[in-house]
Amino acid sequence: MTASPRKPPKKDPLFGAAVVKAVLRKRNGDGRATSALYEGILRDLGVTDAEVEQFLDEHEDDVEHAIRSHGRRSD
Repeated sequence: MTASPRKPPKKDPLFGAAVVKAVLRKRNGDGRATSALYEGILRDLGVTDAEVEQFLDEHEDDVEHAIRSHGRRSD
């Protein structure tokens, strides 16, 4: 059986936090993603910034795809 491309679970807290961080980085334009909103999201989801950074390193393409396709339903 051929493995299909991995699709991150929509309910993965690290995926959600990684999307927020990537969007904030793009908005700030300087690579930083610190804001009260982001810090609150980390706290609410029970994840750390280090975990989000690692997730981004491993799933950057998935995160970028989610950002680009926001608002478009393909599933």
